[in-house]
This record gives sequence, C-alpha cells and structure tokens, in this order.
Amino acid sequence: MASKLVIVESPAKARTLNKILGRSYSVKASLGHVRDLPKASLGVDIEKGFTPKYVIPPGKKKIVGEIKEAIGKARSIYLATDPDREGEAISWHLVQATKLDNNDRPVHRVVFHEITEDAVQEAFQNPRSIDMNLVNAQQARRILDRLVGYKLSPLLWRKVQRGLSAGRVQSVAVRMIVDREKEIRDFVPQEYWIMEVELAVSEEKKAAFRARLFALADGTKLDIGSKDEADRVMADLEKAAYAVKTVVTKQVARQPAPPFITSTLQQEAWHKLHFTAGRTMAIAQQLYEGLPLGKEGSVGLITYMRTDSTHVAASAITEVREFISEKYGDKFLPLKPRSFARKVKWAQEAHEAIRPTKIYRQPEQLKPFLDLAQLKLYELIWKRMASSQMSAALYDTTNVEIRASNTENQPQGYLLKASSSAVKFPGFIVVYSESRDEDERGESSDFIGASLPRLQIGHKLLCLGTFPAQCFTQPPPRYTEATLIKTLEQKGIGRPSTYAPILSTIQERDYVNKAEGKFHPTELGLVVNKILTAHFPEIVDPGFTAQMEEQLDQIAQGKYEWIAALREFYPPFQDMLDKAWTNLEKVNMTQASEETCPKCGRPMVIRVGRFGKFLACSGYPDCKTTMPYMVKTGISCPQCGGDLVKRISKKKRVFYGCSKFPKCQFTVNRKPVAQPCPDCGKLLVQYKGDWAQCMACKRKVKVSETEKQKEEVAI
Repeated sequence: MASKLVIVESPAKARTLNKILGRSYSVKASLGHVRDLPKASLGVDIEKGFTPKYVIPPGKKKIVGEIKEAIGKARSIYLATDPDREGEAISWHLVQATKLDNNDRPVHRVVFHEITEDAVQEAFQNPRSIDMNLVNAQQARRILDRLVGYKLSPLLWRKVQRGLSAGRVQSVAVRMIVDREKEIRDFVPQEYWIMEVELAVSEEKKAAFRARLFALADGTKLDIGSKDEADRVMADLEKAAYAVKTVVTKQVARQPAPPFITSTLQQEAWHKLHFTAGRTMAIAQQLYEGLPLGKEGSVGLITYMRTDSTHVAASAITEVREFISEKYGDKFLPLKPRSFARKVKWAQEAHEAIRPTKIYRQPEQLKPFLDLAQLKLYELIWKRMASSQMSAALYDTTNVEIRASNTENQPQGYLLKASSSAVKFPGFIVVYSESRDEDERGESSDFIGASLPRLQIGHKLLCLGTFPAQCFTQPPPRYTEATLIKTLEQKGIGRPSTYAPILSTIQERDYVNKAEGKFHPTELGLVVNKILTAHFPEIVDPGFTAQMEEQLDQIAQGKYEWIAALREFYPPFQDMLDKAWTNLEKVNMTQASEETCPKCGRPMVIRVGRFGKFLACSGYPDCKTTMPYMVKTGISCPQCGGDLVKRISKKKRVFYGCSKFPKCQFTVNRKPVAQPCPDCGKLLVQYKGDWAQCMACKRKVKVSETEKQKEEVAI
C-alpha cells in the first residue's frame, strides 16, 4: 500500500506522476483551487486588516473530503502543485482546507518545471516548505481584484445597466483598445508619393532593376506630398542622367530569437497558428502535464508554460547542441552556447523558458499520439528551442546610391537607393524564422528589390521608365491578440498567468469584440470606459496598474508587506467610489428603433444585454416582448434571397447569416462583399486587405473601394 500521498491540480498531471513515482506513492488531484472568496459577498473584512474569508465551494467539498481521507492513510504528504504563485497558493489552501498544519504527518512542498523522471526525482529529493511570500502575492492580487470588482459592479448596475462588472487589469486593457479606436477615428491621412525609376547598365533589360527616390543630392530628405510636386519631380527624373554614386557590399548576420516565454508563445501562436491566447495555454497545459505516448506511457512534453524567463538549463543546452551537430552538422552550431538576457522586468531566473523536455523527441515522431493542434503547438515550441542554439543566418547585402543629375527643377539633382539581399548561409532559418507584428511591417528605409547587377562607382545608367505611386499614411492598426499581449507586457501590465484571462474576460463582458482577428470596442465598452476614466482615473491608468504589478512582484520576493499594499490602495479607491456614487448620472443605454412591437404596437427600443444588442418593447414591464437586433449588409442570401445580416455569437464572434433563420440556416464567418464573383456570380467574402474570395470557386478578386460592401443599415 502507498505510504506517501502526492497532491497535484489535475488528473492528467496525476497520471504522469503516477508512472514516474511508482507504487509507493499515491497521487490525488485537487482539480484546481479548493478554497476561494465567496461568490455572494465581498469576503474581505476591510476593518480587520483586509482579512479574507475563504470558503470551500460546494463543488469542491467532496474532493476535499476524499483528500482528507487519503491523508489519513498516508505517512507523509507532498504538495506538487504548479511552480508559480497560483500553484503555491493552491498548496497553502490545501493545507488550510484539510487542516494539515494541525497534523503530525510531515508536509513537503516539491517544485519541478518539467514532468520528467529526472526533474521529478530531484524535486522529491529536495523538498521545501510553502513559500508564504508567493502565497501572499497571490492573496494580494486576489483581494485587490475582489475589492475593485465587487465595489465597482453595483455602481455600474445602478448607473448603467444590471449585469455589468469591472476588473482592475481588464479595464486597463479595454481602455487601451478604446484609445486605439479613438486614434484611428481621429487620424487624418496624409498624402505622399513613392517614386521609383527602372534603370539598366545597358539597353538590355535583363540587367534592369528599380531604384527608389529618397533625397536631394545633398542628402536632404525628400517628402513629396502632392500630385503637382510628384509630376515636377517625375519630369526631372525622366530627363536626368544617372550614375552610380556609392556601392556598399557587406555581410549581415541575423541572430535567432530566444526560446519562448509565455507572452511570446501566445503572440507567435496567434501569428503562425491563429490560436487565441486561451487556446494556446490550454494546449500547452496538456503538453506540460503529460500525454500518453504508446509504450512510453504518459510523458510531459514541455517545461512549465507560465514563465517570464528565457533561462535554459545547462543540461538542456548541451542536449540541443548535440542534436544540432548530429542532424545539421557542426557548421550550424555556434562555437559557444547561446544565452539570452532577461528582457522582462522581474523575470524569475529559477524558472526556465518554454522548451521541449527532450529535443530528440522530434515533432514528426509524435504524429501518431497528438491531435493536430497539440502537434502544431509542440512543433512551434520545438523549432523555436532548436533554432535558438543554432548558427546565425548570413546575408550578402548590397546597397547602391545613384545620382540623378542635369535636372531642371533641382539643379543639384536627386539621390536614389536600391538594395538587394541574398542568403549566403541559412543557419537557424532552416528550422525556424520568427514572424513580425503588423505594426512592424511598414515601409523599409531601404528599398530591397530584385537582385542587382554588378555595379561600380561611376557606372552610367539608362532610364527605362518612371513609376510614381500615390500613397496615404495609415492609422495605427487595431490590436490583435498578439499585439495586445505584447503591449500589455511592454507596459508592465499583467503577468504570464494573466494574459489569456484578460483577453477572454473583456470579450465575455461584451466590452470588446473581435472582427477579422482585431479588437473593436463595443458601445457598452465605450460607455463603461468613459465612466471609469472620468471617475476612476487611476484604476484604468496603465502606469498605476504597472506599479501595482511591481508591488505584487516585490511581495513575492519578500520585499514588501501585502497588507501594506492593500492599505495603500484602498482609501483613495473608496474616496473615488464615494464621489462617483454622488456625481455620476444614470446613463440611458436604450436607443430608438423603427420597429414596432408585434404584440402591443408600441415602439421597440434597442437595449444591450449579456449577448449584445436586442430589441425590446418600450412598454416594459407591461409588455416583455423582445426580438433579435440585426444589422443589414445590403447583400442577398445566396441560398434563399433573403437579407444577409450581421450577428454576434454567444462567444462574441461576429458572423453573417440569413435574416430568415431558422427557416434558412446559411451562415458565413467572413464579411460578405457586394460585388459578385466575376467567374461564377456567387458570393464573395473578404479575404485579405482589398482582396475577396469566392465561396464557390475560390477565385480571389481585387475589390475596389466603390464596390466594397454597402454601409451597414440597422433594422
């Protein structure tokens, strides 16, 4: 009979540990937290030093009873919850809920960052006590969030509408999305022109290349802001004499990215796999806790996925370097192992980056055992880790400056630039190349075109043609999951365990929704954000929230008292709350509509509920009739000819469906386009940018501005 009891959070983790530890250990799963603040009340005694009143939720009483029974049969107890603040708090709550602190049996805390035999055995050989600094940091965060949520929500119910809530960190994320929307709304496009000239060393066009105008001959940057100005410059360029001014050829090394931390994994999974942060973390949890691999049994495939450190264990680096040498050859292996400095403030070096537990376990070997999503995420993590210890990629680059002289409007002439780049040695990119954010993909300062011919200083060049292009500056892009997480991290808002919950919460509360992968504030989000910024400026201030995060980090390191942090936060917050109750006027969220109630004939009004807008009878409560609120697209349903309308699912996702639902069940996730397919006449839907794709024949069609979807009209 097992004499040692191990308690973990999940059954999957329990199965993997059972295999590693053997018969002398019994492993039980707590299924997450076993104690929490009560749902029906604040649960914090503010007058008595913010004492939390924890309770065992009804759904956890049976589990706690089973754990107590198992404790009674064991000689020693091991708490093997996750290696972070949340895991430490779960262990502490387990002790409190089962009264282990009053028990004569020894209680050990064991911590491992990967569920492999070596890591687990080492952890059990070196147990420690519960780290109350980590527990108190988690308690402080939980109580702060409870104070803000439970104090602000009644205010929003009374002044806006019932069912609303606000969160300490989530409200900052909503503000960022709202502020970005205002930037886009207020943005005034500025006209500018790009000038390119096709040149050749001789009249043979085989050696032709394009160069881009960038300055006057004295180096003064040239900005062309109108067609008249562009025409004058283009007339000069057409008559100019061209000669090579400078030729610079050099070798450029591109270094690999570090292995993943939580935020970069979520960003890259969004870019490359289109996984939401929540989905990424759920799959990563499965890979960490262990999956059955045939004869191997249940095996943990990656290290712990909630981390802000790029540190990698020396043994793992040695294994990766051996693998690279065997598979790719020594030329793909740098002379010295790579180490990556921390870029995230307060990163914990005791934690490791997210990496495979065994680099020799290649993705293709796991195809029979993993589902497609698991395999894709594992492959991403595997490639990132393998590439991080590989040689740099080498590029031969050539940058040429060309002078256009003998011009009429600018006697000094102009400077043009052309560049080319070719891979000399692929290095790490044979395995993996990092993606780039949308807001990093602007115009390059160097114009990189086709391969350049051999050019020497003084070479005379022929002008084969000029190519002016009118452009307009673009507003900042809306946040995607990747760019919002990146910005939250850069501003110091949230930590590895909170990014995914932040993104899911702001959508569940209907403060933002996602269309074509980008966040848009809802009307409700705009109203609530306006109230919070006016009456609770510190709560939604990114700088203040970042300071609170730093304070929580200091508590975790034993450098600050958690009760002191709560005492510092609460009085100013309560003062703001009192003033808001007095000064904030009730917001009327209803809007008039053209519809009449089918039962009593009164006007219907537009209201906002848990699942977005709906039509309700203005005679409420005498008449409680409601109807779906639909937005016309002006496009006919391809199945029945009815109107296609914009809808929002219960998961806050925008889609388009027939207004005759449920009689007609046609739906499409992408925005319909008014223009029919030129080949088959079927429905086009938005694809990328100004491109649309036919739902029937899959042809991709360029859609002009005048032919894009008609302005949506509410019905």
